[in-house]
Amino acid sequence: MSNPGTLDGVLAPILTPFTNALTPHVPLFVGLAHHLMGQGLGLAPFGTTSEGNSLGVEEKVELLDALAEIGLNMARVMPGTGCCALTDSVTLTSHAVNLGCGGVLMLPPFYYKNPSEDGLFASFAEVIERVGDSRLRVYLYHFPQQSQIPISHGLIERLLAAYPTTVVGIKDSSGDLANMEGMCRAFPGFKVFSGTERLILPVMRAGGAGCISANANIHGPAMLELWRRWREPQAEALQKDLEGFRAIMEGMPLIAALKALTARRTGDYGWRRVRPPLMALPPDAEIELVDRLAKAGIAI
Repeated sequence: MSNPGTLDGVLAPILTPFTNALTPHVPLFVGLAHHLMGQGLGLAPFGTTSEGNSLGVEEKVELLDALAEIGLNMARVMPGTGCCALTDSVTLTSHAVNLGCGGVLMLPPFYYKNPSEDGLFASFAEVIERVGDSRLRVYLYHFPQQSQIPISHGLIERLLAAYPTTVVGIKDSSGDLANMEGMCRAFPGFKVFSGTERLILPVMRAGGAGCISANANIHGPAMLELWRRWREPQAEALQKDLEGFRAIMEGMPLIAALKALTARRTGDYGWRRVRPPLMALPPDAEIELVDRLAKAGIAI
C-alpha cells in the first residue's frame, strides 16, 4: 500500500449510488468507499465517474460528511471541488479541507469556452485565496475532451510560481502520454496522475505519482499491483493485462457498465441507477459485458 498519509498510488473515482428517488444513497456510497479503501486504494469522489457534475453542492457535502463520520482516512480522499460557480468551488473546497481531505481535484470552470490563461489563473487563484487555508492541496483536472478547457503547461507554471505549496499535482485524463511525460520533466515534484490504467507504467517511468481511473471501482487491486511493482520485470505483463480489461470496458457506456458490475458484485440492484441524462445499462448489454469478461478470465 502507498503511504497512508499521502495521495499517491491508485485512487478510485468512486461511483455514486442513487435511491429510487434519484437522491444519493448514502449507505451504499459509504459501503463502497469502505470496500475500496480496504483494498488499499485512495478515493476521488465527485469527478466524471461519480456523476459529480450531476450532484449539487449540498449532496456532495452530505456524502463527504458520511465518509468522515465512519472514520475513513480522509488524507487519502481527493474530492472533486471544481465547479462553474466560484462560490460553489470555494464552499466545497473549504469543506474538504476542514474534513482533513488530503487534496481536492479541481476542474476549471467549464461553461464559457476559450477562456484566456489570465482568466483561468484568476479562477484558480480566487478559490485558493478565498479558502485561505495552508492545509489546502490542489490537484488540477485536465480533461479537455469533456470540459473543452485544457490546462496548459504555461498555466501550471504560473500557478506553481504563485502557490508552490498549494498547487501540487494534476489528473490528466486526456490520454496524451507525451503531455504527461512533459509535465513530469518540466515540473519536478509535481504529482502527475494518469486518468487511464493504460498508461500507469509509462507515467510511473516518467516520474508520475499514480493513476485515477474509473475502472478502479472494479479492477483496482490489479492497478495497485502494477503501481507497486512497476520497477520489476513483470511490470510489462501486468500492464498488458490491464489494457485487456480496459479494452473490454471501453466498448460500453462506462459509468452504467461499472454500476451494473457493482450491482452484480454486491447483489444490490440499486447500483444500476444513474442520474439522467445518463441511462442504466440495458440487460442485453450487461449480459454481453459479463460474458466478455468471463471469456477473458476476469471474475467480478
